[in-house]
This record gives sequence, C-alpha cells and structure tokens, in this order.
Amino acid sequence: MIKIKLSELLGKRRMTQQQLSQLTGIRPNTISDIYNEMCARLNIDHLDRICEALECDISDLIEYIPNKIKKTGDNLILEPHGLRKNAEHN
Repeated sequence: MIKIKLSELLGKRRMTQQQLSQLTGIRPNTISDIYNEMCARLNIDHLDRICEALECDISDLIEYIPNKIKKTGDNLILEPHGLRKNAEHN
C-alpha cells in the first residue's frame, strides 16, 4: 500500500492546502485530492513541486507499507478485459 503523508507534512509546517497551492501552482482541488489520499495517480511534476515547496524528500511525502494480502505473482487473476485483479476480491 502507498501512503501519502501530505496532511502530516502540512500539519508540521502549519501550512494550509491553499498556501501550498499558491506556492506550487497546483490547483486547489488537486492538492485536496492528494492531501485526502483520493487520487489514483500522482503527477511527477506535482510531486517535484510539493517536495520543493516543503523542502522535503519524496520519502517524506510517500511511504510504502507492504500489503497484508499480496497483489502480485500467484495472487493475480486475469480479467476478460486484460487487466489483472487480486484473486481475493472475486
């Protein structure tokens, strides 16, 4: 699982999402989606801008937490449309 720690970083810096949006030029809705971990994809340029504005490393912003139920290897099944899906969720 990937955990986005933007809320923690902003809290430590006492910075609002609006302030980060103004510093980075990233739309407020996009900042909100990242902050609330509601995004399915992250734009590399956005990550670069956020890290620059917060003077942090990418590892301060994003954390990998191993999945309790694996999503790779033998735990995958192929769906009719060609995408893979975890066998646990059938």
